[in-house]
Amino acid sequence: MGINSIIDLIETLRGEKGCPWDRKQTPGTIAVYLVEEVYELVDAIESGDHDGVCEELGDVLFHILFLVGLFRGMGYFDIKDVVGLNVEKMTRRHPHVFGNEKFESIEEVRAHWNKIKMKEKNLAKKASILDSVPAGLPALMRAYRVSERAAKTGFDWSDISGVMQKVEEEWSELKAVLTGENRAPKDQDLLALEFGDVLFTLVNVARFAHIHPETALRDSTKKFEKRFKYMEKLITESRRNIESVSQDEMDELWEETKANLG
Repeated sequence: MGINSIIDLIETLRGEKGCPWDRKQTPGTIAVYLVEEVYELVDAIESGDHDGVCEELGDVLFHILFLVGLFRGMGYFDIKDVVGLNVEKMTRRHPHVFGNEKFESIEEVRAHWNKIKMKEKNLAKKASILDSVPAGLPALMRAYRVSERAAKTGFDWSDISGVMQKVEEEWSELKAVLTGENRAPKDQDLLALEFGDVLFTLVNVARFAHIHPETALRDSTKKFEKRFKYMEKLITESRRNIESVSQDEMDELWEETKANLG
């Protein structure tokens, strides 16, 4: 089966005798489902589940083609327009492959890519270079992109030690708000801002260390989940529930869990 099989399937689902749910969908609603499917695909890739990756890729492709079908129905474009525009753009953005440009490093390739992108989107006439970062990105991912864009202008620390020092400064400011005596409820806004400053600075640490913060946090969360579920299993095997276990015993079980799972 080819892509046309999915296109035909979508047309049937959207047809007069199709599914009421599918006929009701709009670009806005499908976009939300597409984002969810992309995250499920990422999970499958990171878990190493090849069958899962294959299935999730199919779901992502289905939603992309569903969107194309909606816009085609509105008279804007079809799949040939989407493919043609993308092939043209990618060919233009790889002059070192399809043209006469010569680059010696990945850094040169990325710099030229961004220069072409700026020209394509006419970003030079925008109010800010940061306008190219989509507002709808998850906060951690958007923080990384914003800091990356700003750094390309030269507005950056000279090395990672400077960023680490900034982390300590921001952490001290957060602690000052957290431990301040007679803290009023209105200080919650300040607390949230200081906490956000710590996170944003840590994002820059990740950038200097060539780590993507989104991936790093996702991996750490998965590690915590794995350990916590193992601890829950130990407690269940002792015929108790976790709410009945004291904090001291949970601490001991947690250390046991880390020793067993790493």
